[in-house]
Amino acid sequence: MFHSATIKLTTWYLAILMSISLLFSVVIYQVALSEINARLENLQLGILSESDITLLPQQYNFRDLRQLQEHEASTSLLTGLVYANIIILVSGGACCYLLARRTLDPIKKALDAQSRFTSDASHELRTPLAAMKTELEVLLRSPKASKDEMREVLESNLEEVNKLTKMSHTLLQLSKAEYKGLPTERVQLEQVAHDAIARFKKRRRNIKITLGRTQPSITANYDSIVELLSILLDNAIKYSPSKSSVVVYVGSSHHNRKAVISVSNKGEGIADEHLPHIFDRFYRADSSRTGGKQSGYGLGLSLAKKIADIHNAAISVSSKPGEQTTFKVTFSTASSK
Repeated sequence: MFHSATIKLTTWYLAILMSISLLFSVVIYQVALSEINARLENLQLGILSESDITLLPQQYNFRDLRQLQEHEASTSLLTGLVYANIIILVSGGACCYLLARRTLDPIKKALDAQSRFTSDASHELRTPLAAMKTELEVLLRSPKASKDEMREVLESNLEEVNKLTKMSHTLLQLSKAEYKGLPTERVQLEQVAHDAIARFKKRRRNIKITLGRTQPSITANYDSIVELLSILLDNAIKYSPSKSSVVVYVGSSHHNRKAVISVSNKGEGIADEHLPHIFDRFYRADSSRTGGKQSGYGLGLSLAKKIADIHNAAISVSSKPGEQTTFKVTFSTASSK
């Protein structure tokens, strides 16, 4: 589809280019030809005025000579313009093709991403729905099902519904651009860290916070930054041993020109081949993590990346498998206080 679109767009670009080129060629030809005629006429008048016409041979015809020179000049000029337009056609065609590809490339990437997103979303929805349907069908076909079995199935289905609800909420957040329109204020990252950590007190208490020498503030939407850090904390807790610590660092770097907040945890880590894709939607470095307590839809880090992008922040990850994984967010618009 995009190949034919590229060819069509190239044709349009080339048609516009050649139309302009031919128009200029006609103008140049007419102007140059008029100039040649004027010069030849002036030359003829000059010769006649300075020479004794009686001394010139009788067969010497200035009109024929002028017409011959005019014909040769126009032919040479026309040939040059034809060659010039051929060169423009060939080189312009190549440039137009590259320009068309560059023009359509963002659209192609957007459509490819949308296609992958639709495919992945449908797959992620299909799996839990199929599991819920199977459990309910088995329960309905069992006339001797006990209350405990019914309760177990309902609890399992409720858990899947909660996951689907959370996924739908995250998808809506990812699809919206309202973050750009949210009100901003001076935000103290230390307070952001404390508020984000408070969300996980019931789940886990061994979250430590380390503060740098200076505590920066940034201009941002407070709730969004808390959500970003909460996503990183949730990810760190989910993929680290239960008795290990998660460390949150808040401070400044590069002579206090940038604010930094990072989350580090120990655990399995992330292999090098997965690091470039870790912020892609629905991407999971380990498919075995889709089940049990570590189940997820691979959307949290995508949302974190989007929040960081909206705030002109850089989010990165470094990992040594089996040792430590660190997610770092750097805000370039910070000022220390």
